[in-house]
Amino acid sequence: MPARVISRDEYLLLAKVAEEAERYEDLVAQIKCLTQTYGALTIEERNLLSVAYKNITNSLRSSWRVVDSLEKLESARPSTQSRHHVSLIRRQRSRIEKELTDACKDIVKLLNDSLLATAKPGEETVFYYKLKGDYYRYLAEFAQQQERSRYSDLSLGAYKFAYKHALAMLEPTHPTRLGLALNFAVYYHDVRKSPERACHLGKHAFDEAVACLDDSSSMQVMRDSVMILQLLRDDLVIWSTEMQRDAGGK
Repeated sequence: MPARVISRDEYLLLAKVAEEAERYEDLVAQIKCLTQTYGALTIEERNLLSVAYKNITNSLRSSWRVVDSLEKLESARPSTQSRHHVSLIRRQRSRIEKELTDACKDIVKLLNDSLLATAKPGEETVFYYKLKGDYYRYLAEFAQQQERSRYSDLSLGAYKFAYKHALAMLEPTHPTRLGLALNFAVYYHDVRKSPERACHLGKHAFDEAVACLDDSSSMQVMRDSVMILQLLRDDLVIWSTEMQRDAGGK
């Protein structure tokens, strides 16, 4: 007797259970099965996918930063024992890097192999290309110089495509467009080390959105947009202060 095909609603239920239980690898597995069986994802399904990979990679990125800081502290000590400690810490950092690399490449593969091909023009396309830019950016954060440059270029290409599409298809106050602008600006600041470009992009997105804010949007969209605008404003203040400090030190 052939196995019964799991319905879309059943996959979604299992995905939600995995999210509630904070079993994000299981959540990814359910959404992958759903994609293989039913094709394009709904808004709810792709948001669950985004939550899963965000939680997996955020934990690993946080661990990497801690271990990287410990390695630098230990490297500053001149003793022979410290050199041995550095070797052990570096080994742990490499393990975290492999897990993080695997997770980032996994979602990029899913995007390239399945999700981007079926994405409709507009918000869905922007959403997926933003994700592609995000996860190449994460890879660029810890990669060695040659790989860092390659991942940086791949991230930039995805962000540029997403942003051009967003400018043409989405309102300035759309949360997906604003979230893209925020992350693209972070890319320029963190990866390209250009607070000037980050501020220029972020301020343009911020000013356009503020000029268009009105009461015609739903309360949820308004809340999401305002929350992202607050994050964007906070980053703009920090980056502007950095530029003033750097200019004063010259």
